[in-house]
Amino acid sequence: MKRATTIIIFSVGMLLAVGMVILYSATSEAGYLKRQFVGLCLGLVFAGFWFSVDYRHLKKFSAIGFLLSLVLLALIYVPNVGVYKNGATRWIKFGGVQFQPSEMAKIALIVALAHYAEFAYRNMGEMKRGLFYPGLLCGAIVSLVFLEPDRGTSILMAGVCGVILIVAGVPWRNLALVGALGIAVVGFSLSGDTMRLTRIDAWINPDAHLEGKAYQANQAKMAIGSGGILGTGLGEGRQKHGFIPEHHTDFIFSIIGEEMGMVGTMGVVLGFLAFVLSGTYVALNARDRFGLYLAAGITFLIGMQAFINIGVVTSALPNKGLPLPFIGFGGTSLLAMLICVGILLSVARFSAVTLPSPVGTKKGG
Repeated sequence: MKRATTIIIFSVGMLLAVGMVILYSATSEAGYLKRQFVGLCLGLVFAGFWFSVDYRHLKKFSAIGFLLSLVLLALIYVPNVGVYKNGATRWIKFGGVQFQPSEMAKIALIVALAHYAEFAYRNMGEMKRGLFYPGLLCGAIVSLVFLEPDRGTSILMAGVCGVILIVAGVPWRNLALVGALGIAVVGFSLSGDTMRLTRIDAWINPDAHLEGKAYQANQAKMAIGSGGILGTGLGEGRQKHGFIPEHHTDFIFSIIGEEMGMVGTMGVVLGFLAFVLSGTYVALNARDRFGLYLAAGITFLIGMQAFINIGVVTSALPNKGLPLPFIGFGGTSLLAMLICVGILLSVARFSAVTLPSPVGTKKGG
């Protein structure tokens, strides 16, 4: 467990360092770096706090955190509170502070679902307790995020819920029914969404949209390709000068490819791979079911978000609008990811005391 903890800390530290360096290189405005630094400092404080606190205390706040997330997501639709930007209302603003509620809702949903799954683990094979009740938990938050609209985050959160439920013992056939329903809902919503249908068509037929929806993805591929093995050097990239509009947020991986080359991109991929493998080890060796579900959800959340972002930048996936964890610009996202890391390290720390007892075994004493 100590080795897994060390790898997690090292990989996250490396990704954070790359993120701050590449953000400094990619942006000409000092404001971006300052805001990211504030998110980094706050995130490290909260990560350190949860690392030092037994993760089981989260059970006491799972219901409150879940309800608070619902309230914050609902506030998006309140005039003068919700912030409309880039065709969606995903932010709320109080005074001079602006943040994205869906980022914190990810954590609240994982904690609430893990707590429920531990409570009902003997009945997770049933349709009612194993699928209907947890489906209400997941559906409440995922639906609000979906309506912002934020399809990428809602699909990611639904996937995280699915992984936790599978680990908790819900049969595949039961989840397949929900998955089919979810695909139908997404398909129906896209049928009337011209903008997103165009994005999908641009992904399938990029040559027909080189000056439109496929422009950014094409420029990102050019940036990665021009970096070669070692890259053009920090600060020497050209694509960040107006060619890639979201180069400091969703498409920052392309700037890494251009300025740090294949060495930089492979380093980032290996960093996330090391994190996922170590997080999986922590989950499988957790001292109780709550720790297992919690660590599995967090590991999948960060790993899958990284996979989707890199897939979008390399045109393996259509544009989803998800930031690259620990690296892409976004104070709320960075804060949420570091809180997740702190909770994961707490599972590792407090499980190490009682290893090698199997997951879910009741300790005597």
